[in-house]
Amino acid sequence: MPFYVRKMQKSDIPQVRQVAKTSWNHTYEGIIPSEIQERFLEFAYSDAMLNKRLARSMMFVSEVGEKIVGFAGFSPVQENGHAELTAIYIDPAHQSNGLGTALLNEGLKHLNDAQNIFVNVEKENDSGIAFYKAKGFTTVTEFAEKFDGHILKTVRMVLKL
Repeated sequence: MPFYVRKMQKSDIPQVRQVAKTSWNHTYEGIIPSEIQERFLEFAYSDAMLNKRLARSMMFVSEVGEKIVGFAGFSPVQENGHAELTAIYIDPAHQSNGLGTALLNEGLKHLNDAQNIFVNVEKENDSGIAFYKAKGFTTVTEFAEKFDGHILKTVRMVLKL
C-alpha cells in the first residue's frame, strides 16, 4: 500500500478530526468511557484547537491516495533539547503498514536540535506501548491522572537521540 507523508495543512482538519475519532474510539474502547472520549475529541480536535496546533507545533499527515489515514504532532524543541510527541494516530484499517514509523521519522527529521523526545501513553494501550518500545523509547515513569473524572494510568516514555 503506497502512502505519502507531508506537513499538515488547514484544509486537512476535517480528515484529521475523523482519523482522531476513529483511532481514539478503537484504541480506548474499554479503557476510557465513550462519553469521556467524545467530550475530549470534540474539544481537542475542534477547528480552533487544530488551528492552534498547526500554528504552535509541527503536524504531519499520512495519505493513501487522496485520503488522510494518519497524523502526528510534535512540540518545538525546548532549550534543554526536549520535545514532545503530542499525538500519533493511524486509522485502524491502516495500522501495521509502516505509517506510524514514517510519521515518527518525518518528525525526527524536523527536530534537529532535539536530544530527547517524550511521549505519554495510556498504560493499557498495549499496541501503543509496543510501537514505542520497538522504536527505542524507554519508560521514564508511570503515574495516575484524572481525565474528565476518569483515572488514567499513564506511562511517560523517552527516545534519546
